[in-house]
Amino acid sequence: MEFEKIYDHKKCEKESQELWEKEKIFSFSPNKVLKTFSIDTPPPTVSGALHLGHVFSYPHQDLIARYKRMQGYNVFYPMGFDDNGLPTERFVEKKHNIKAHMLKRSEFISLCLKETELAEKNFENLWKSLGFSIDWSKTYSTISDKVRRISQYSFLELYKKGLVYRQNEPALYCTTCRTSVAQAEIDNKEIKSFFNTIEFTNEKKQSLLVSTTRPELLPACVALFCNPNDTRYTDLLNTQAIVPIFNTRVPILIDEKVDPEKGTGLVMCCIFGDQTDIFWFKKYSLNFKPVINQDGKWGELSGPLEGLNVHEARKKIIDLLKESGVLKEQKEITHSVNTHERCKQEIEYLTLQQWFVKILEYKNTFLELGGKINWHPDFMKARYKDWVSNLNWDWCISRQRFFGIPFPVWHCTKCHKIILADPKDLPIDPQEDKCPVSSCPSCGENNFIPDTDIMDTWNTSALTPLINLNWPDESPDKLILPMSMRASAHDIIRTWAFYTIVKTYFHSNTIPWENIVISGHVLAGKEKISKSKENSKLAPETLIQEFSADVIRYWSANGKLGTDTAFSENQLKIGQKLITKLWNAFRFCTQNISFDKRPEHTKTLDNINKWLLHNFSDTFELYCKQFDNFEYNLALETIEKFFWNIFCDNYLEIIKDRFFSPDSYTQEELKTTHFAIYETSFGILQLFAPFLPHITENLYQKLYKNIFKTKSIHITTFNYILWDEHKHTSSAKLISQIISIISSVRKLKSETQVSLKTNVSKLTLFNLNKDLLDNIKTEEKIIKGITKATNISYVQEDLSESSVITQPDNSLVLKVKV
Repeated sequence: MEFEKIYDHKKCEKESQELWEKEKIFSFSPNKVLKTFSIDTPPPTVSGALHLGHVFSYPHQDLIARYKRMQGYNVFYPMGFDDNGLPTERFVEKKHNIKAHMLKRSEFISLCLKETELAEKNFENLWKSLGFSIDWSKTYSTISDKVRRISQYSFLELYKKGLVYRQNEPALYCTTCRTSVAQAEIDNKEIKSFFNTIEFTNEKKQSLLVSTTRPELLPACVALFCNPNDTRYTDLLNTQAIVPIFNTRVPILIDEKVDPEKGTGLVMCCIFGDQTDIFWFKKYSLNFKPVINQDGKWGELSGPLEGLNVHEARKKIIDLLKESGVLKEQKEITHSVNTHERCKQEIEYLTLQQWFVKILEYKNTFLELGGKINWHPDFMKARYKDWVSNLNWDWCISRQRFFGIPFPVWHCTKCHKIILADPKDLPIDPQEDKCPVSSCPSCGENNFIPDTDIMDTWNTSALTPLINLNWPDESPDKLILPMSMRASAHDIIRTWAFYTIVKTYFHSNTIPWENIVISGHVLAGKEKISKSKENSKLAPETLIQEFSADVIRYWSANGKLGTDTAFSENQLKIGQKLITKLWNAFRFCTQNISFDKRPEHTKTLDNINKWLLHNFSDTFELYCKQFDNFEYNLALETIEKFFWNIFCDNYLEIIKDRFFSPDSYTQEELKTTHFAIYETSFGILQLFAPFLPHITENLYQKLYKNIFKTKSIHITTFNYILWDEHKHTSSAKLISQIISIISSVRKLKSETQVSLKTNVSKLTLFNLNKDLLDNIKTEEKIIKGITKATNISYVQEDLSESSVITQPDNSLVLKVKV
């Protein structure tokens, strides 16, 4: 049998991946016998190259897929690509140094399609190089005809159920990206600014001091508010104030939302500075006076600020206020502002015709649904609850962009009736396709304009369980809801997880998955590694070439559920040592026992082999328990501990004497050793297989393939060996005591600074328990073999501490307390 001295990871990983692809090892097909385990895979956003954060989190779902497959499940493990909407647009704009509005819409869409196809192929190649056990025939793209049809069908169904509405509403808007955004796409950022105290006046020329961080919104001021219990302003109620610089008159009103302790207790309401402004605008039917255009420039109603952006307008108005003598105070502060998670720029509030999905009135339902899902780790459920409990807006699904899935809608130019596409015509683009009716069913007019917005990308990504099921048609894979598992990072609980729960409930009246497994992030310093931050200098492809895919997976598998982790090259080096040790241990075994034939199960196991099999049985039991709880990091720790401490450091060291001095042992002892090594080493490969799929495949092909006849270790099942038959408690306890004695002898030799191979002329073992000493005596051959002891005596006395004496012939006399 050819067994190279050094493990060549590049050669072996290539061979394994070619085998899996050629034999379609991970191909899924419906099976009436096997129970299906279905994974709702997170489709990575196609907005550039994958980074170290993806390489950290995406292996986690593959660990679970491989484990479940070896448990005997029929594993449905697809891959998707989220390639529509704003992130992809920004990627294309940046790569080609253009802006979408600079090109014809059709030209820009064509460019996006071309770039996403290239990026997706690169993604696929990287995932394959990491050994993901994905069924690549189940791949989907969120811009594909199939998914566009599903997404548009979802919209039509929700509209007909009264769950979608269109309204001219104030909405969160990013003037940098030129699109509305959802609440879930907002981050909070601490910035330095000024609290500006500005002097208003009233009709009686009284001075009214108002403090604000946004003086540039003065032209949009439509009212002043004070708290009803603030006696300072009682006389001002229902009078009017004069806005400085702009000399407009606005009412002074009362509302309990005003904090009398903040600033001067008198605040201005502008169109729109924040959510409170929107609340007051609706509650008190205030004038509509927008000053910010969609390009972020101040409009014609802003007088001297017209044509300026937010920072220019703020500087300009401060200068004007100073010149007029009405800027009474500037106090430097740090406060929180809303920013768009994509571009990190501050959010404005603009009024646009927007499509919304109703979610606020269903908050309690969504909280109940979240409670029906098993969260791993469980504490992540609190993040979901907090998010849902604090929702303030319905879900805005409109985006003012070019590349994405259009709303299948036209509008009558006369009566504004909404005309929906026929479901049989989906997918459609209303800007390219004709309206399905020749005249408006309400007014008879025959002029229609297409809806020009596209759908929020989460509106489609939230359908991934239904995409996997081929909804609304029958699932060719016979899948049903809920799916078994969703893997997710903790930062998209509020988006992808929540929105998927929303959509699945509205369409199917159930939860989308039984389990959600939450991973952490890789940190660059104190912040997560991400494409938008451009803070990952380590290319995944480079790391794989240098360390191997299995080593990268090992590092990933050490990440704790729901916990962020810093990138650690030291952890990669530990993984390398493990792979080297695994290779060397199996190479050593092949040099001393035959793997050409599976040894018969022997019932006459001696204690050392019972100890090995018993410990592996316990290891296997704990490993499965941990993996069943999705605690893959603990499962890895469990098999590592067995492999290093029990199998290599103790068992192989103990039984080396049987290999080197076989004449000192009976044929039965050699036979039982052969059996224990053969069975246990196969079990070790199986338990390492989800984590280190390439080296375990290579060793399986060399040693076990011809015996077990299964094409790959990754479709063998754990019940090849009935480990629950190997419970040998008393033998395990005895050998553990023997190992304790051996460890004491090794420690004494090390302290004396002599080789572990140094002969021991006399070894005396002390213990008050005669039965224990008698039991130890039965394993004298093991003790002598590994400690190099010529004579062993057993004394039923207590010993305060172990000791060593060096003889003239350099042999040792040892006294050891048992």
